Amino acid sequence: MNKTDLKYGRLLSNFLEYLKNHEKFSQNFTEQQLQQTLALMHICRLEIESVHDIPPLNYTKIMGEMDYTKILDEMQPSFEKYFFICKWFGNRSKCEELFTKVYTDGGMCYTFNSLNITDIYTEDVVQHQNSLKRTLSPLFFQQNKSTNWSLEQGYDENSDLLTFPARVLSSGSTVGLQIYLQSFMQELDYTCNGAVQGFRILLHSPDDVPSVSKHFVRIAMDKEILIAVKPKMITTAQDIAAYDPQKRRCYMNKDRQLKFFKIYTQNNCQRECLTNFTYKECGCVRFSMPRTADMTICGADKIHCYRQAKEKLLLQQFSQGLKNKDLASLPLEAAGCQCMPACTSLDYETELSEGHFDIVNTLEAFGSLEDYKKAYPGGRMSLVMIYFKENEFITSRRSELYGLTELLANFGGVFGLFMGISILSVVEMFYHCTLRLWSNMNRV
Repeated sequence: MNKTDLKYGRLLSNFLEYLKNHEKFSQNFTEQQLQQTLALMHICRLEIESVHDIPPLNYTKIMGEMDYTKILDEMQPSFEKYFFICKWFGNRSKCEELFTKVYTDGGMCYTFNSLNITDIYTEDVVQHQNSLKRTLSPLFFQQNKSTNWSLEQGYDENSDLLTFPARVLSSGSTVGLQIYLQSFMQELDYTCNGAVQGFRILLHSPDDVPSVSKHFVRIAMDKEILIAVKPKMITTAQDIAAYDPQKRRCYMNKDRQLKFFKIYTQNNCQRECLTNFTYKECGCVRFSMPRTADMTICGADKIHCYRQAKEKLLLQQFSQGLKNKDLASLPLEAAGCQCMPACTSLDYETELSEGHFDIVNTLEAFGSLEDYKKAYPGGRMSLVMIYFKENEFITSRRSELYGLTELLANFGGVFGLFMGISILSVVEMFYHCTLRLWSNMNRV
């Protein structure tokens, strides 16, 4: 969805005409539209490009290094139109105070209850530096709150309810997050996203960088979607922290420092691994990947290269897994970055239910349908409710199967049992050879 007058397919057609006319702009294709076309090539689907047969030109020579985030910001539709109403803790809140903007492989997204960019990326990363340049008003649960939370340590024991990341009092839809989402028929671009339209929602840990290209929940229009969340958390006992990470098969934050991320998670490690591999193969990275100032952003001429690099990395890791069953014993360079799970990890299992959300007949019943059509022509709406399914959940815990104490106890028990049987046998033998024999001889 974008606020440009032309759809992606039409922009590509005009772009080909621009190339045929020896790269001369016209009324049908301006310099701004060229920038939009080159930016959309990175986030739209491939099918339309194969139809138009885009030539493999060096587009960076045409435009130089583009600021993709700035172009996407200019193409962004009105935030208030799409996020119509938001409720948190059962109270209506301003949507712009609940969500922050992030740039992903799928384009521009908005995240709720995620750590700040400066808390996720290291100081040398461009995303961290750009975040410091932007003056953003803090979210309502971030105001006057320090970020003392970590997945390993949890919340500070003295923290109050309104802390960051935010938490809820109980389960149920009434205390969860409710979002009324709108879309507009005239702004849908089927040449970019294909036949399936709507929104994507990804549930992730606050210290993870979202990637909606891999796992997401599809939100269709004119639907009420209820997402019941059940956390799936794995913790690690302190007594195995002294073990080598290769033996316990997980990393703690202190065990491995990533180049781009302050916090180690398996997803962050895999993202960094793909970034480094892409830079090695193509000499550049995607605009959404973490990078330092000396790393070039891939232009449209490198799209095929970084997509092939991703497939090549997956194939390489798969092949290594078949040849070496124990990847933990290999060095990082040989084991495909060796992104073992974090010792403390958090995932979410979801249960979805949906119903028909009939905004048209509802507004008509209240006599306000015409006012809505005038204010939001072509508008369609869906309601999304995200909440915890239960008040409590059971965590899994990594711990020693046999520690030194348990080992000594087991040996002591077996040794004691063995010694006990031997002493009784000796007593019985002594009894039969002395007292019992003497007693039998006296009877004779």
